[in-house]
Amino acid sequence: MSVSENTGTSASTQEDQAHLRRQWEDLAQEIRHHRRLYDNEQPVIPDAEYDALFQRLLDLEREHPELAVPESPTQQVGSPVPDSSQFEDVEHPQRMYSLDNAFSTEELGEWFARTPAQAYLTELKIDGLSIDLIYERGRLVRAATRGDGAVGENITANARVIEDIPHALSGEDIPEMVEIRGEVFIAVEDFSEVNAQRIASGGKPFANPRNAAAGSLRQKNVEDVRTRRLRMICHGIGAREGFEPQSQYEAYEALRGWGLPVSPYTRLVGSPQEVYEQVKYWEEHRHDALHEMDGLVVKVDSLNQQRQYGFTSRAPRWAIAYKYPPEEVTTRLLDIRVGVGRTGRVTPFAVMKPVQVAGSTVAMATLHNQTEVKRKGVLIGDTVVIRKAGEVIPEVLGPVVERRDGTERAFIFPTLCPVCGTRLAPQKEEDADWRCPNHRSCPAQLSARLTYLAGRGGFDIEALGEKGAEDLIRTGVLRDESTLFDLTEEDLKASAVYTTTKGAVNASGRKLIANLEQARHADLWRVLVALSIRHVGPTAARALAQRYHDMQAILSAPVEELAEIEGVGPAIAASVVDWGKVDWHREIVERWAAAGVTMSEDISDRPAQVLEGMTVVVTGTLEGFSRDEAKEAIIARGGKAAGSVSKKTTYVVAGENAGSKETKARQLGVPVLDEEGFAALLRGEL
Repeated sequence: MSVSENTGTSASTQEDQAHLRRQWEDLAQEIRHHRRLYDNEQPVIPDAEYDALFQRLLDLEREHPELAVPESPTQQVGSPVPDSSQFEDVEHPQRMYSLDNAFSTEELGEWFARTPAQAYLTELKIDGLSIDLIYERGRLVRAATRGDGAVGENITANARVIEDIPHALSGEDIPEMVEIRGEVFIAVEDFSEVNAQRIASGGKPFANPRNAAAGSLRQKNVEDVRTRRLRMICHGIGAREGFEPQSQYEAYEALRGWGLPVSPYTRLVGSPQEVYEQVKYWEEHRHDALHEMDGLVVKVDSLNQQRQYGFTSRAPRWAIAYKYPPEEVTTRLLDIRVGVGRTGRVTPFAVMKPVQVAGSTVAMATLHNQTEVKRKGVLIGDTVVIRKAGEVIPEVLGPVVERRDGTERAFIFPTLCPVCGTRLAPQKEEDADWRCPNHRSCPAQLSARLTYLAGRGGFDIEALGEKGAEDLIRTGVLRDESTLFDLTEEDLKASAVYTTTKGAVNASGRKLIANLEQARHADLWRVLVALSIRHVGPTAARALAQRYHDMQAILSAPVEELAEIEGVGPAIAASVVDWGKVDWHREIVERWAAAGVTMSEDISDRPAQVLEGMTVVVTGTLEGFSRDEAKEAIIARGGKAAGSVSKKTTYVVAGENAGSKETKARQLGVPVLDEEGFAALLRGEL
């Protein structure tokens, strides 16, 4: 090889290394930027996008170990306290760490192979803000944020107004000193009220409970912190004197005994298989928890084994967070269009570049109304953050403003119905929603009402879905819902959805006819729901049916009388009376009645009203009842099936993995029943 050839090869290598270094620096700088925003309450990208960036940096450093330098984000915890912080810096007695993540059961299996143990703990990964508490001789002397793991912010005054954090420990064997790690959060049930208060005071609503908790904990005014409904759950211990538990579980039991809050969802298990079972359970029930969570933390239980496994520069080797599919992601907003619902409400919706979120592909998301579009500040062409939680309709949370390039444009709300051309307007002056007033003939409203009445809350007509409803209206098989129960197989031959290519009625068509026969005998409250009276959902419909037991009696009752019924009130009462005054509405009731649909109930064979005046909350998993079946059983016996526990709750029925509702019931002194006790309650034996 010549000297010139050797020089060329060396130059090429140097160029590759320089390119690699620039790639690493760009990625590391982007991660530091987003970590700083996240740790200081102003994230502009979802956790999933940050996790993806972090994983790219990890992969790059695995391929090129020389890049894994101490100043790499992969080697660091959190972010340094910002210069702009209003709180003094404090050093933690024992370093705080982050957690490594597993994004698949295969990765979790690899961790088990590296970390065998006789017992593990599974804990929900709370989406909140880390806090470090120090108690000396049982008294709270300091509280701090995590910061960079070594130094955080002194937020003691703010911590003292969080009700879950005791100023003094109680019970026996209180240590000389103990450092408690925990997570501060806002409960899901409190979040909407916190946001409502913020909007009322002229502030911008928080994007999610985690941001709300982070912003609240750093308020300089303690009274502002007090109003934010902050909660705390302990998830670890640091430095201690006079306290030497043998296991993590034992430590949690001690904390509980001293009056500190520990998670009701934590489980002690003896094998990886049991951990996988918890992973699967909480993936299906992640919205049953008191707080938002995005994964399950798995820890080696033995503290001696934890010491043996030790730590990396940023995380314990004896713990890992199994992350569930993200519920917030970013994607491109391609367009904003409007849809027309069953009551004529015109709703803007986002058309987006398809993206995976919460385990499914999403290409559309709601924007609620034109006021919300303006409030959120989204433009067509924006990169937007979308959220999909469980079965909830995907929602656009807002734009990532820093990614705009100037090509974005504003959305202009239409003045005419996009389906029937009728001029749009608010139904009432104070309404934020605009509606198409062509309720009787607008094809979009007709097909939406058919889809709605066929749903589980109405007639539960399995063979009548959205496509079938649209087809029956479009082809003229149905003029409106009044003739639904007059349908015959001969009528369906004009349909495209319910016939074969040769024009004969298909299996779906025959099933529809059978479903309609069964639906004729639905409970009266389901018939009420199916009428699409504005504001009348299952709760109000049940209350009306239980009071009158007859459709004509309901539609003839004076508004004052209706308004006095619990679960109805003035707005719903007025809506029922107004609906009954419209001739073609009455025609629907008459045609359905003529077709044999339930219009009155014989109450002589209903169950004894043994739960009248009682409020019962069912939580956890029951063997003999689904959640809906338990609710039906309570209501059928005159009781109220509630979703949250309060001092007014009569009983809480706790199945497996009952969690926070059972805990709250015991705190309030509300009687807690197991499934056997629930059966006795339904029989009137309690």
